[in-house]
Amino acid sequence: MQSITFGPIQSRRFGVSLGVDLSPNIKQCNFDCLYCELGGAKSIQKMQDAPSLEQVLEAIQMALEQTSNLDVLTITANGEPTLYPYFYELAHELKPLINGSCKTLLLSNGSCFGEEKIAQALHCFDMVKFSLDCVSKECFKKIDRPHKGIEISKVLEGIETFAKDFRGELIAEVLVLKNLNDYLEEMQKVADFLKKIRIARVDLGTLDRPPAYRVQGVGFEKLQELSQAFKEMFVSIPVRNKKEWEKKNFGDKQSLFELIARRPIAEEEFLDLFEKQSLVFLKELLDEGKICTKSVANMRFFALKS
Repeated sequence: MQSITFGPIQSRRFGVSLGVDLSPNIKQCNFDCLYCELGGAKSIQKMQDAPSLEQVLEAIQMALEQTSNLDVLTITANGEPTLYPYFYELAHELKPLINGSCKTLLLSNGSCFGEEKIAQALHCFDMVKFSLDCVSKECFKKIDRPHKGIEISKVLEGIETFAKDFRGELIAEVLVLKNLNDYLEEMQKVADFLKKIRIARVDLGTLDRPPAYRVQGVGFEKLQELSQAFKEMFVSIPVRNKKEWEKKNFGDKQSLFELIARRPIAEEEFLDLFEKQSLVFLKELLDEGKICTKSVANMRFFALKS
């Protein structure tokens, strides 16, 4: 059996993370996404090859004993972690196991959130991150290639029902592909749905690893354009290829203020995007109390002071 735990690794969006793979031997997922970095594989309904609950808990315990200063314990899988046959039991064991040493995070495709037992387990996590690349039926089937019987309408219904009572931080990941979902109309539909469910943060990105199938990502400028759909939401756009653009500078403080009012900007993203003069304006806005820094799902943003 391959290793159940991996890391710790430094995650730009969550800090120091210890990963837990609930399908360490093979990919097992109810989606076969075009962009999957694990390669293509036939979608399934249930995991057939999974470590026992005892094996997972023992692996986590051993890794925690050898690690300190973690920010998150991240539950994931080579596939979809909520398909793990002991997911409910595992979720309820995590908090006693980590004993307040870090937060718990789940990375999921969101497809099973409507199942009662899965939803109950999700409430055990501090942070739940799900993928939502599009909400249109045709787009969903084309990009995410779900198992037979999975409809986007039911996926959205399950996410919305779960979100109503969830007291942790809910994060959505939207991955953009060239000529598939890289248009503002589809992003607006995604944003309209997310605005209904008290989302903490949106991680808007594109390909940065070799995909399972022949698809292409988009450039940073396109991601910035699409981010306009998520007005007044906390949106993280990863800065990968810094040669793609020239750093911007603001001619006056008001222009910077208006930008932050439209979309809060992650601290790290700001430093990558803007020239030194903009940092002067930023400090003045902070000193004047017009903006502040807010922590959202382990990331810090510049935002309007509420």
